[in-house]
Amino acid sequence: MTERTSLVLGEKQGGALDRLRVLVSRRTEGRAVVLLIVVSILTISFEPIAFTSYEVTLGRTALIGLIALGLTAVILMGELDLSVASTLAVCGVVMASMDNLAIGIIAALLVGILIGAANAFFVVVVGINSFIATLGMLFFLRGLAFVISDEKPVRISDIDAGIAFGKPLIGPFTPRMLLFILAFIVLQVFVTRVRVGREFYAVGGNRQAAFDAGIPVKRRIFTGFMISGFVAALAGVISTLERTAADPTAGSTVLLSSFAAAIIGGVLLTGGRGSIFGTLLGATSLGIMQVALTLSGVEVDIQDIITGTVLLVAVITDPSTLRSVIRSASSLMPGRTAAAA
Repeated sequence: MTERTSLVLGEKQGGALDRLRVLVSRRTEGRAVVLLIVVSILTISFEPIAFTSYEVTLGRTALIGLIALGLTAVILMGELDLSVASTLAVCGVVMASMDNLAIGIIAALLVGILIGAANAFFVVVVGINSFIATLGMLFFLRGLAFVISDEKPVRISDIDAGIAFGKPLIGPFTPRMLLFILAFIVLQVFVTRVRVGREFYAVGGNRQAAFDAGIPVKRRIFTGFMISGFVAALAGVISTLERTAADPTAGSTVLLSSFAAAIIGGVLLTGGRGSIFGTLLGATSLGIMQVALTLSGVEVDIQDIITGTVLLVAVITDPSTLRSVIRSASSLMPGRTAAAA
């Protein structure tokens, strides 16, 4: 009894420090926390205006994060959706092509859901690898956006509504930021509190075991892709409203950043591990970094190189990747090979 009491007291004394250590070392979010700290320190040191221009920084974070949140739902199940950028573009064009703005928004969101369902159909029913299926959809939708728009920007029917949409609604928060926060809350609750969302982890962790346990794997994959398509369409609607015109080339610069945000946030590419909160941290880090680089006069191509390097480092430093490298290196050691023989 005395021993148990002393152990509990010891936990209470070091509880705060232990919780901080566990948070930083968590497999899902540790790298995102470290990157956010490093980026914040460097930004404060060299380009502090990125924090004073918080409207620009928050807006960039919201754009990257919104796409990344939808991608997270798919990657959690071990699948990929490369078509999100083209979905953003084509849905924006669909919205702007309508004479009625409200009907255009609804049509764009429905198109996004249909694109997600089409991706899932090719993956689940036809049996095409999600990388190949969504890569093909990326090119198809990009071409479709150019055809519908006649290869030029399309003005929305109500320009005044678009101008009003880009203005702050609550304090410094524009509708884009508020919708991003809403999407984060909904998806966070969905994957942590709702049974369907929690089953995404089971599907990604071990698909056969999930099937044997009675989880409708095919339906879950359809749900994940449709969420990704809907969120990408929502990003297209937001982008089109803010610009008051739909650009068939829109979204081409956010695909890499969105994937990087999810992977840096700890989402495992093979599925079964990750969190919406980790993706939020990754998107925040990249948003701050890109705004700071832009304010420093760094060209977009160089920014992509830096983002790609950060993504590569995140993949290499993933615990599962490190374990695989260590096992491979150990198997190649002469002494170990001789002992095995």
